[in-house]
Amino acid sequence: MSDETAIVTGASGGIGAAIAKAMLERGHRVVSLALDKPDWSHPRLDARTVDLLDAKATAEVAAEIAGEHDVTHIVHNAGVVRHNAVEAATAADIATLSQLHLGAPLILLNASLAKMKQRRFGRVVLISSRAALGATGRTAYSATKAGIIGMGRTWALELAPFGITVNMVAPGPIQGTQMFHEIVSAGSERESALAAAIPMRRLGKPEDVANAVLFFAGREASFVTGQVLYVCGGASVGTLVI
Repeated sequence: MSDETAIVTGASGGIGAAIAKAMLERGHRVVSLALDKPDWSHPRLDARTVDLLDAKATAEVAAEIAGEHDVTHIVHNAGVVRHNAVEAATAADIATLSQLHLGAPLILLNASLAKMKQRRFGRVVLISSRAALGATGRTAYSATKAGIIGMGRTWALELAPFGITVNMVAPGPIQGTQMFHEIVSAGSERESALAAAIPMRRLGKPEDVANAVLFFAGREASFVTGQVLYVCGGASVGTLVI
């Protein structure tokens, strides 16, 4: 049984739930931060509701968690897509997603960072996206998911002397998630065509992303920091149109 506590954002479903369950199976305590509580429970799961778009509310819950737990891991998975063409994209979209994808993890990290530095151990995993390389109709999403990579690499440089690693996982199309199926209907011809266009000839599963997170989260990965792992079936190598 681990004495380590992981904050996992967006753990109420999809990729976040898969990550939280994988961390629990490894023996961690998990604090879920999401708009809703998960529809499943576990003795070591502390599920809290918060709107991560609200910086003040995020700071308050981050301080509460830091006061109650010795946080060793932060996995920022929560995300939103504002899907529209560039003509319909707005500066407000970018500001909103900047708070969710960039501001929220910064607030969570700063609340627990002092203890991580004292312990000289910490693991931060930020969920970016293959869309960071560019994706049609995703101005705000692609911009802020790319920002996650630049921010994470900066943190990796600053925190490496304290034994804290910071890495990014960048998923491609992941089947069975609300975010994916808001754009591509489940069981549709479009979904089948997309799977066929991926070099691995299939869509990803939430567990594929969770497995990548577990690697970065492990103590064995102590010499790996500032890296981006694309979990995309090879889609980041070539061209993919969703």
